Amino acid sequence: MYLLFETLASFVQIYSYVLIIRVLLTWFPQINWYNQPFAALSQVSDPYLNLFRNIIPPLGGIDLSPILAFLALNVIGSILANLSRMAFVPGI
Repeated sequence: MYLLFETLASFVQIYSYVLIIRVLLTWFPQINWYNQPFAALSQVSDPYLNLFRNIIPPLGGIDLSPILAFLALNVIGSILANLSRMAFVPGI
């Protein structure tokens, strides 16, 4: 169980970095999201971000949904990290 929780926690951490890159790249309007590697980045991150865009629509042209998305991802990562610590039993 320890290995499973550690792997999932690592995945959440890596996915957080992917989301940070995606959000930072939105500041550059000249990026063509249909060209690689931007298309792959968009395909990986947009389905998750769209869940939160349905909850919080853009306000005045500013998309606040990534804040909620990062908050949810951090909560999930913290829970997985705590579960991996609890699943690790030394000496077994």
